Amino acid sequence: MEAAGGLWQRRAGPEERRLLVSLSYGMVGMGALSALLLRFVWMPYGRYSTRRLGCLVPARLAWLLQELPALLVPLGLSLFSGAARVSEWPNRVLLALFIGHYAHRFHLQGNPLHTALWTFQIKKQPRRSSEDISERALIFPFLIRGGKPTPFITFTLALIFCVYNGYLQGRSLSNYAEYPSGWLKGPCFIVGFAGWLSGMIINIYSDHILRNLRKPGETGYKIPRGGLFEYVTGANFFGEILEWFGFALASCTIESAAFAICTFFILGSRAHQHHQWYLEKFEDYPKARKILIPFVL
Repeated sequence: MEAAGGLWQRRAGPEERRLLVSLSYGMVGMGALSALLLRFVWMPYGRYSTRRLGCLVPARLAWLLQELPALLVPLGLSLFSGAARVSEWPNRVLLALFIGHYAHRFHLQGNPLHTALWTFQIKKQPRRSSEDISERALIFPFLIRGGKPTPFITFTLALIFCVYNGYLQGRSLSNYAEYPSGWLKGPCFIVGFAGWLSGMIINIYSDHILRNLRKPGETGYKIPRGGLFEYVTGANFFGEILEWFGFALASCTIESAAFAICTFFILGSRAHQHHQWYLEKFEDYPKARKILIPFVL
């Protein structure tokens, strides 16, 4: 571990800092390109899954493995890289927000990894809808029961993105981001944290609604009802976008801003696809329901 820490310390400096900035711009560009492509091609997973993009990976395994680097990479950088800023409380708290989002995704009853990382306890709910919840990139993998498999190429791209973003956010916050001593009491952090927490609550509750769309023994699709689904098609997407823009405001780093913008591009496009799909499939789909942002978009 000491050797690894020494290696990261030797890498630290202006050159790596420029690399992080370049990767941030690259993430925004990647999000914009993805949004453009998704105007013409359906994202190939969940209800749109296809074998044309490689063999199919079981849903639970795919979601677990592809999201795991977003948890382990920043955690490893914080603990074993000899990071210069990880001892500062603002950096610790912001890293905890980022890691905490992914830690609660890996809830297992009695799992020591989960217990050591985070104290959120999300009680398992009976699985009543398999496909709607499995359509998202960020889900509770151990709550999936029978979700549609993920094409291997889609799984691989998601895995690479999580490694990319885990390094970007983890390295920035653990080694480079500098904050004044009163940052955690300042308006940027307080408002940003409120946005992060509100978005996470919306995200979790929307997932709960999707998981319970069907009664035991029922098949087929249903129109989501309740919560923000009364106002927008992509309530779960809206929650996650709000969460990461709140995180970006709380962090005030180019890396966190790039992630928030990229999330908006990709999940906004997914919400648009879902909205069109529901309108085509259900004649009684609420016409006043917006796509992503209540009363606006």
